[in-house]
Amino acid sequence: MLDLTYPPIVLTAKVGFRALGLRFVMRGTEHVPRTGGAVLALNHVSYVDFILGGFAAQPSKRLVRFMAKRELFDHPLAGPLMRSLHHISVDRADGIASYDQAIHYLRSGQVVGIFPEATISRSFELKEFKTGASRMASAAEVPLVPVVLWGSQRIKTKDHPQDLSRGKTIAISVGEPLHPTGRHPVAETAELKDRMATLLDETIRAYPADEQPPGSWWLPASYGGTAPTPEEAARLDAKEKRERARARAAKRRGG
Repeated sequence: MLDLTYPPIVLTAKVGFRALGLRFVMRGTEHVPRTGGAVLALNHVSYVDFILGGFAAQPSKRLVRFMAKRELFDHPLAGPLMRSLHHISVDRADGIASYDQAIHYLRSGQVVGIFPEATISRSFELKEFKTGASRMASAAEVPLVPVVLWGSQRIKTKDHPQDLSRGKTIAISVGEPLHPTGRHPVAETAELKDRMATLLDETIRAYPADEQPPGSWWLPASYGGTAPTPEEAARLDAKEKRERARARAAKRRGG
């Protein structure tokens, strides 16, 4: 797979993060295999997780092909870039083609990144997981590597203005690989979520206390923050979904 765009994009991102004074705290990155296919399963707390999540594989000198919603590929500017990076377009109405492409990538030795929650978590805790990550890893017979990001929500996430002020810590924690068999995808997905919940708890507790004092909006309610509870977040998600459906219906009527 020819990568003319990816290396300069990574370099540009590193320069940009240095300009923002971001401090990266990374642990467990040795669990990302240096060769062969692998699925990276990441939590989703911000709009920049696609960029930051790939850094988990940098110590292993790997490039991650992320599965992302089709709308990004339809964008006149983002679309060509996403395709040049060999990311995978996901049509939520018909995911077979993207699933098959991911399997092809994995069997050819690529690293594929996927967000099992599918959408950003407003509570910053883990939402329900879809089974795709476990099913892909088992079908391609590659390891499933849990990855947790923390701090990226402070830069750009739902319901909050973008904040490009300097000096934020970005924590990236990588857990030991799982090896799904495909015989029990629901149970194997539950095991993945349990592993990632433990990683997330450890990462939040190890995060610099002076950067997430009690009452912080980016801290889950269960940790003393003011983020929506998972139940409140679910109601906000449902409201957003209804509003989008109404907007699509209005657009169709207008057309």
